[in-house]
Amino acid sequence: MIVKPYSPNLGAVITGLDLSKSISEIQFKFIEDAFHKFQVLFFQEQVEISPQNQIKLGKYFGELHIHPAAPKMNNYPEIFEIHTHKDSKISNGAEDFHSDVSCDTEPPLGTMLQLHILPEYGGDTMFANMYMAYEALSDKMKFFLNELYSYHESEHFYKGRYEGENEVNKQYPSAIHPIVRTHPVTKKKALYVNKFFTTRIQGLNIEESKLILNYLFQHCEKTDFQIRYRWNKNDMAFWDNRCTLHKAIWDYHPMERKGRRVTIKGTIPY
Repeated sequence: MIVKPYSPNLGAVITGLDLSKSISEIQFKFIEDAFHKFQVLFFQEQVEISPQNQIKLGKYFGELHIHPAAPKMNNYPEIFEIHTHKDSKISNGAEDFHSDVSCDTEPPLGTMLQLHILPEYGGDTMFANMYMAYEALSDKMKFFLNELYSYHESEHFYKGRYEGENEVNKQYPSAIHPIVRTHPVTKKKALYVNKFFTTRIQGLNIEESKLILNYLFQHCEKTDFQIRYRWNKNDMAFWDNRCTLHKAIWDYHPMERKGRRVTIKGTIPY
């Protein structure tokens, strides 16, 4: 196995490992260490992994998360199918920087996405380093934010978004999380807000909350913290939702982009 940094900001490319087969304890430890160091891993030179094997791979890292709103793959509720084509009206809800399902009380640890069909050009994914975003703040701003919590809500985003899903009696998760969270493994601090789900700051009035959140959204999306990944067929990306944001660029319509993802359950942010 070879690991090569993708950028000074974050990310690494791993080759020499076939994810369609079982991985050993040594390989698992190698992946886990690289994951915590680089925040997002890109496994290249892969073959298409079956849904069963992708579920098995995800379970090496923890119990799998079931998406609260998106359509499930037949017989595999752990699989979220990513598919955009000429008839799509949305890009699977990934067109702004976000952390996956941060509206859950225990938001996901990480996400594993493999793409099997790529557009002829376009369809890149961007990632942003939230450790760097936090560290770039002034000490006084860090002190101010360290004491604050924000609401992460989902009904405004999920309701009516996914065709074919029954909206009757559907539950839309919401939670309150610290604006600055501490990673449970690295113990580093990261900003934890995003445009998709973070709606307001606890204890501030509406105007104050909107002002601070808009500043943080813009700050988190600075190019200084970002990378842009161009996919190869069957690449597998594995990103840490606790310390990164990501955004899929929908610049390829009407071309097709298709893949599958599994998401690993996390713990309550602190």
